[in-house]
Amino acid sequence: MHFSLQCSLPPVITALCPQSKSFSHEPRHHRIKKPISHVPKSPLCSTTERALIHQCIEEEEEAFDGRVEDQTLPLGLRREALPRHVAVIMDGNRRWARLRDLPVGSGYEAGVRSLRKIVELCCEWGIKVLSVFAFSSDNWFRPKVEVEFLMSLFERGIQEDTGIFLRENIRISVIGDLARLPKAFQELIINLEEATKNNARFQLIVAVSYSGHYDVVQACQRLALKAKCGLIEPSDINESLIEQELETKCTEFPYPDLLIRTSGEFRVSNFMLWQLAYAELFFAQSLWPDFGEAEFLKALLAFQKRQRRYGG
Repeated sequence: MHFSLQCSLPPVITALCPQSKSFSHEPRHHRIKKPISHVPKSPLCSTTERALIHQCIEEEEEAFDGRVEDQTLPLGLRREALPRHVAVIMDGNRRWARLRDLPVGSGYEAGVRSLRKIVELCCEWGIKVLSVFAFSSDNWFRPKVEVEFLMSLFERGIQEDTGIFLRENIRISVIGDLARLPKAFQELIINLEEATKNNARFQLIVAVSYSGHYDVVQACQRLALKAKCGLIEPSDINESLIEQELETKCTEFPYPDLLIRTSGEFRVSNFMLWQLAYAELFFAQSLWPDFGEAEFLKALLAFQKRQRRYGG
């Protein structure tokens, strides 16, 4: 793609070198920079004037570069400063419904629409992993009718979106105590994970029947079993071995850079307790169904302003 940029030259240069009023440029990655000596030598243009022309070209190139590289990003976002892994506690679905005198299920359905929008934005902006807290281990204590509705909503969502995941090169991973899920749902998850395991554009990790406590406990149990079988010694157990047994071993980027929690609550609610050790936290006032592009952008801009020290 070619772009034409107009370079305003000082009047004296325009008068002396009329052939140099404008310059046609391609994006820098399509162009080889030419030294000053390659500027056409007019008998009326002195060395100083040709240097000024060259300087004008350079200034136009520098102003243009930022627009080329990040043309898919909203104003203010820097690609090199984006989080690779964003985790979200999608809170406020029930409150959203009650504020509108709607059934609780309507809040969850609206929440699914918000999730689809955030997934779309992550793919568009280049974020590699999104983890969402969809159903906590503690949520099993909610009314049976609500739990059954959520399970059916999850199943329906997978069935409706499988084609999109395959077409858009999205990998799906589901973490948590899946043994507690309905058998049909378990089979659906296994098939979806297998069908998308080689997709590399973006990974969506859905935490269902999950808690941070559960994750650490199951990792310890796996290591204990390995020790019992003589595969490792108890003294071998360290942070690295524990991390290899956590549920987030399913991704290249297991530690969220940014955690977003919606609905004005200021806690992590037993989500990825080990993995969030050095994550930046952002608490949004919006209820999850109202969380959209503007709110997501605000969280990412806030993240880019943080200085991550990792305890140093």
